[in-house]
Amino acid sequence: MAETAGTRLDQQIAFLNEADKLKTIIRGTTLCDASRYENSAEHSWHLTLYAMVLADQAGPDVDMVTVIKMLILHDLVEIDAGDNPIFGDHDISDMHSAEQVAADRIFGLLPGDLRDQFRAIWEEFEAAETPSAQFAKSLDRFQPPMQNLQSGGGSWTEYNVSEAQVAERVGSKIAIGAPGLWDYARQRIAAYFAAHKS
Repeated sequence: MAETAGTRLDQQIAFLNEADKLKTIIRGTTLCDASRYENSAEHSWHLTLYAMVLADQAGPDVDMVTVIKMLILHDLVEIDAGDNPIFGDHDISDMHSAEQVAADRIFGLLPGDLRDQFRAIWEEFEAAETPSAQFAKSLDRFQPPMQNLQSGGGSWTEYNVSEAQVAERVGSKIAIGAPGLWDYARQRIAAYFAAHKS
């Protein structure tokens, strides 16, 4: 049976209404002014702005339109799977399984062509094998430390994180897709931890 315009539009609106729930998912990172924790929709928006502003940090094979699509879509699965802070204690395998199930449900709300297109973009981001995905992942790891530095420590203080842990869990991911951003961040992170030695 052919898809009717009404049915297609109903599916598109249902997906958009569902995506609104991302605004209710609270992350482990505070706003730059430390006034409150950010939500995942704010994080996704901020990352797309990072991509636009920091596009000159991308390699020559990076497609910025694809990067922006990835960053808008990458955390939609948190509607079902929740946010898993980088320094939190969670089972990676369980998290990936929950996110796959969430992707099935959430992208499954869309008409077939959009479902397949958006799911492929999300899967490319998750795999982090293409230059565009690696740059997008780098931005996803770069933004929280920038906010932590601005807010006076943010989640580093809450999770009692060391400089070595930041380098291992965050720095290695940033360096793959945006080495210049990691050089920038590393100096400032080192200065922060030097100034906050107990």
